[in-house]
Amino acid sequence: MTSNFRALEVSESEGKFGLSIVEKKVDDLPEGDLLVKVSYSSLNYKDAMSATGMPGVTRNYPHIPGIDAVGTVVNSEVSDFKEGDNVIVTGYDLGMNTSGGFGEYIRVPATWAIHLPKGLSEKQSMSLGTAGLTAGLSVHALDSFRKWGGFKETKSIVTGSTGGVGSVSVMLLSKLGSEVTAVTGKDDQTDFLSSLGASNILSREELTEIARKPIGKSLWDVGIDVVSGEALSLLLTSLSPGGAVACSGLVGGPSFESSIFPFILRGNALIGIDSVEIALETKEHIWEHFSGDWSLDGLEAITKEVSLDNLEAEITSILNGNQVGRVLVKI
Repeated sequence: MTSNFRALEVSESEGKFGLSIVEKKVDDLPEGDLLVKVSYSSLNYKDAMSATGMPGVTRNYPHIPGIDAVGTVVNSEVSDFKEGDNVIVTGYDLGMNTSGGFGEYIRVPATWAIHLPKGLSEKQSMSLGTAGLTAGLSVHALDSFRKWGGFKETKSIVTGSTGGVGSVSVMLLSKLGSEVTAVTGKDDQTDFLSSLGASNILSREELTEIARKPIGKSLWDVGIDVVSGEALSLLLTSLSPGGAVACSGLVGGPSFESSIFPFILRGNALIGIDSVEIALETKEHIWEHFSGDWSLDGLEAITKEVSLDNLEAEITSILNGNQVGRVLVKI
């Protein structure tokens, strides 16, 4: 095994942050049970935040971002994993303050890793990545809350629908039989959203026109929100009795307004989705779904594959709100 590897590293000098491809030493990786040769990673908004030094994400620089990784175990200190096993690592501290998936090797605790499920390729797992995991967790949480036995003949709404979480959510809900309304600020992406399975497409302005506060007509049974702010406020006012919104993002800001009416008049719920610190067993459950009954045939069509050398441009794009679908990083 080589003692050196390539990585995309973020460095800081006098408060300014820069990205460069560097050569690192395997011996410099943090302690951990598993040394993994990374095959693929993916680009998430949190990666872009870490890569540009946004406060509250990564404490110390230089640093290798990448909150997702899939690859092959080359050394294991535990019996649950052996050399040659394919593993997925997402969340926890990977890519935040622990060297992440934008490098050819990672070393992590065994409690961060799961075996790559049969029926799911390395490429497919990172085409989903944390964004897909979050979408899956959202669908799972909504189904668990409602206990209606699935999503057939339901009406759902997804905000931020052209992004990573949003696009996978639209695909998954449509596959499960829901009539999906996709909300977007990108007027030129209607064909893209229709290809994902969206039955209806609304602009942000149109959502404002049809939803009413403090409570309006029952328009949707469930919602998946990655925006927060005004969009989340409007979704909560427009649910049918017993409905819920799963929230996982804050593109529209960290706060929102709501009255008590959706909760006491319709029994609605707001469910927070955490994809980082959840139990490993829950992550395994979601990944097993994606390898089986949630398998998404059109995943490759919404995924753009890039190398480490081309990743900086994609980081700029996602920060500017221009990402559509998923970005797969070949390591």
